[in-house]
Amino acid sequence: MSPPDSMNKPVSSPSETPRRSSSLSFNGEKTQDFDSPDSGTSPSSRSFADVEAQTPNASGQASQDPEPVWPTEWRAYACLFGGFLLMFNSWGLVNAYGTFASYYKQHLLPGRDAVMMNLVGSTQSFVVLVLSFVVGRVLDAGHTRSLIAAGAFLVTFGTSMLSISNGDAQYNGGNYGLVWLTQGFISGLGMACFFVSSSQVVATWFKQRKGFAIGVVASGASIAGLIYPMMTKFLITEVGFNDAVRYVATLIGVTSTLAVFIARPKPTHHFRKPESWARLSVWVDMDAFRTPAFNWFTAAICFMFFGFYAVFFNLEKWAAAAGFGYKDQTPAAMDIGLQLEVPKDAIRTFWLLSIMNAASTLGRLSSAYLADHFGALNVHTIVTLIASMLILVLWILTTKLAAAIAFVVVFGVFSGSVIGMPPASMAYILGHCPHAQARLGQWTGMMYSISAVFALTGPVIAGHLVDAFGNGSDFLSAQIWSGICLFLSACCMAVAAMYARRGDQGPDFSNALSSTSDTAQVRGSVPISGTETNATDKENENGITRTS
Repeated sequence: MSPPDSMNKPVSSPSETPRRSSSLSFNGEKTQDFDSPDSGTSPSSRSFADVEAQTPNASGQASQDPEPVWPTEWRAYACLFGGFLLMFNSWGLVNAYGTFASYYKQHLLPGRDAVMMNLVGSTQSFVVLVLSFVVGRVLDAGHTRSLIAAGAFLVTFGTSMLSISNGDAQYNGGNYGLVWLTQGFISGLGMACFFVSSSQVVATWFKQRKGFAIGVVASGASIAGLIYPMMTKFLITEVGFNDAVRYVATLIGVTSTLAVFIARPKPTHHFRKPESWARLSVWVDMDAFRTPAFNWFTAAICFMFFGFYAVFFNLEKWAAAAGFGYKDQTPAAMDIGLQLEVPKDAIRTFWLLSIMNAASTLGRLSSAYLADHFGALNVHTIVTLIASMLILVLWILTTKLAAAIAFVVVFGVFSGSVIGMPPASMAYILGHCPHAQARLGQWTGMMYSISAVFALTGPVIAGHLVDAFGNGSDFLSAQIWSGICLFLSACCMAVAAMYARRGDQGPDFSNALSSTSDTAQVRGSVPISGTETNATDKENENGITRTS
């Protein structure tokens, strides 16, 4: 009698057979893990590329089929447009706040301190950034649609309430407290739901062209920074403030609702569903702080926010003080000033700021294209360094209108790259490993949350420097402050890029990734002892549990 087939099979050595290891408790998620075949190298010494090559996919085998350069599904491009709309209605509205501040100061709330006016816009940016770590973690758990729907409601509701919170919007008839509450806080909460979501959802589809896709999304902020101010100025002149705000709220509501349905992540993307949301480790990934590249890059973003918006917040005042532009050079058909409420030079400076916002769109797209070929963090470092030199040299030396236009165009291009690339740079730091990319939302959110205080205080410091050392008309101190901050940001990015190129992500994080399978991270999967109960397909093969 011949022996059974199973007896004829060669016995695999322990180094060749995947073995089931104990469950790994990682950031509040209990996942079932599998050791890869022993390569003779300790997990802590392996780079992300090594981890990715040995990480099993949903079927328990190493992924061998590369992602296509461009997605082939129409849903990917629908999601790209949805991400654009999310950025359009988040940071784009922050960029457009200057138009509202001008109207408040000249008509609705005359005589109020400039710091109080800036506080509304600063509250928007602060809320957007400080809640990014919460939004990023919720995204990593797969609750995308609920998050975007909540944001659509809050932004639309807050803007709508602004239209009824100031009575008939007569001269000096505004209510500052309600303006801050509706436009600053409530709308800011909705923008926070959109901001990180816009790039992270799109990144799940565009693996090989992630930098370009994020650049397209980021361009939504600069285009909104051009469209919303023009729209608001025209409508205030034609129909008054309250009706103008209602039209703006309608546009926000329609575009945000559309994004709810089309900004959907790729179904095969890895999600991390925690056993309990009550644990701090679920929200704060301590492995990020053990990663040198993350720490240095987060420091770079803090310096960036410290100095970046000093340019945008002070550009109109600087241009007015220097006497750039003439009202009679603006065609009558394009006269979108606020009639008697706005000084004549506000129209001229408005167009300079609009040119800068328009030019930043080109910068966001071109740098994103280069990021896919040369590495996002490498490109980010270079454009930030160039932006700092433009401030320290070109802006300071500008004394003529032609030079001012040259500055706003060239700096606008590089500023779009500087402010639009942080998500792509964080993706570069994490590498291509699916388990690392599953933390992209959380790590990006943590980075932005840490930088929130710097975004809130940086423009205030620059304004104080102008008042203290320039008597409100000399901007040299603010220019030096902004340029040095961006230069320090570029230096920190260079150090982060060095660590990222070396693959030095920290031994603890690399060790965790080398032991983690897809079992508790793919959509529809269930942690070993978790509370998620989504449907799964499991099979036992050679004693290994797999999730498809």
